[in-house]
Amino acid sequence: MGYRFLFSNYKEIRLCNTYLTCYNFSFYYLYKETKFRVDKRMKRLIDILISLIALIILSPIFLLVTYKVRKNLGSPVFFLQERPGMDGHLFKMIKFRSMKDAFDKDGNHLPDEQRITPFGHKLRSTTLDEMPQLINVLKGDMSIVGPRPQMKDFLEHYTPEQMRRHDVKPGMTGLAQVSGRNNLSWDEKFELDLKYVETQSTLLDFQIMLKTVKVMLAKEGINAPDQTVGAARFTSIENSSKCETD
Repeated sequence: MGYRFLFSNYKEIRLCNTYLTCYNFSFYYLYKETKFRVDKRMKRLIDILISLIALIILSPIFLLVTYKVRKNLGSPVFFLQERPGMDGHLFKMIKFRSMKDAFDKDGNHLPDEQRITPFGHKLRSTTLDEMPQLINVLKGDMSIVGPRPQMKDFLEHYTPEQMRRHDVKPGMTGLAQVSGRNNLSWDEKFELDLKYVETQSTLLDFQIMLKTVKVMLAKEGINAPDQTVGAARFTSIENSSKCETD
């Protein structure tokens, strides 16, 4: 009704409607882009604060585990491995060592179940081997919450949809880790990773952090049901049964 007093003919009304529709559409996407940037900066700030505070508070435990690893497994204390991060860029993920260096007659590493020690099992069961990743978070390689960084060899087997898990930084914990962890199939893990990418928010991050504490205390899903160490190796959507660690 209001348009009749502003415009003299139907053509002008149509043009106005088109302009308003485009304006609202542009405003919506401007709002979404601004919100994304604010959320991204907020997430980074939270990552820095939590990782820094955690490293300070946990420093006595960090030093104790360092001593125990050195005593039980020798040097080096840390295990560094290249993993794909945001946009697939490689970074060196840091963990406490939980396995000894043992090789076959051809110089190849023995299977994980033959290299892991009782001390290493205990370290993994408490998830203390993941503690050095707080350094990765502080550096900006990782986030506290996000899809877990998997082996770089997995990249060639991902579908375009699965590659979307690299639209965000990898995390120390994630939606898949509080929803079954290594008890889940790869399909289920990737589905949860993508759900996180699509629905991520500060509130969701804190919910996942709180659930992570519960999972750690309950020691849930550390190893897959059919694996001695970690999860099954992902090779493709049809075949994911060969052994590999998380």
